[in-house]
Amino acid sequence: MINPDKIRDVIGPGGKMIRKITEETGAQIDVEDDGRVFIAAVDQVAGQRAIDWIKGLTDEAEVGKIYRGKVVRIMPFGAFVEILPGQDGLVHISKLTDHRVERVEEVCNVGDEIVVKAVEIDSQGRLNLSRQAAIEELTSQGLPIDEKINPEVMAAALAMPPAPRESSFG
Repeated sequence: MINPDKIRDVIGPGGKMIRKITEETGAQIDVEDDGRVFIAAVDQVAGQRAIDWIKGLTDEAEVGKIYRGKVVRIMPFGAFVEILPGQDGLVHISKLTDHRVERVEEVCNVGDEIVVKAVEIDSQGRLNLSRQAAIEELTSQGLPIDEKINPEVMAAALAMPPAPRESSFG
């Protein structure tokens, strides 16, 4: 069952997407108007590939869930990370790591794969993410932090001492 609003994503313009899924997996797919999806395949592997593909097209971000996403854009205030196909969110520069960084590129660059936690969908429907929260949660559970970050960037970031934080006391 998928959200009926996502049916067009599965079918695609002129049926292009559903034809592509069928051709590449060998599975037969029927999508009903109410969001029910029926998949018939000659073997379990083909059926699972079709299911995974459709889930990827229709899944929506869940607040509190940890994702491994790809950095798709860098801005002075943070990094945009695609966590699901066509669905990205912002990791604010202050949520990239547990210490202050001057530039987003000290932590990640476009194309890097990082772990993030969906922390909020704001009133405008924008997804806010936190790499710091994801790392803290994974570490506390004893789980690995599975990222693909340019090793030169990571080495430079680790070699630099944390920037001093400005204090408002005084």
